[in-house]
Amino acid sequence: MSESRESSFFSRYALYLAWVVSIVAVGGSLYLSEIMKFVPCNLCWYQRIFMYPIVILLGIASYGNDRKIIKYVLPLSIIGGTISLYHYLEQQIPALAKMLPCTVGVPCSEDYLDWFGGYVTIPFLALIAFVLITALLINGRKHEDVSVDDEDETEFESAAH
Repeated sequence: MSESRESSFFSRYALYLAWVVSIVAVGGSLYLSEIMKFVPCNLCWYQRIFMYPIVILLGIASYGNDRKIIKYVLPLSIIGGTISLYHYLEQQIPALAKMLPCTVGVPCSEDYLDWFGGYVTIPFLALIAFVLITALLINGRKHEDVSVDDEDETEFESAAH
């Protein structure tokens, strides 16, 4: 597959792919809290506040291939990613945890997961999801005027001639 075809694929299916990423992220957060019984800290709740609506909005937009939703979902993803980045840095740099400590409930500086020596944590996984969603939506925004159906018709017409 050439680079332009890959780029075209990701641009064309950006809404669907971002929706799948958000479904996995929400499913993972619900699995960790409801099945594994990990109590979310305050920063985890803020990340959820920004991720959960993304699933609904991208699901509706994907069904109708409405790329106009990107300008509304992108800020949610960027803000959520910023919170995830701060949360991850708070876990990796102990001095940050002392600046704004979580005073109620689970401390934000601790993590239930300790994968790969503590580098892969729950906020890190959330950060990856927000970055993927943001990158896909920015890529999909380039082709906002062209819907998937229009591209299919164009390819069909060029193949017929």
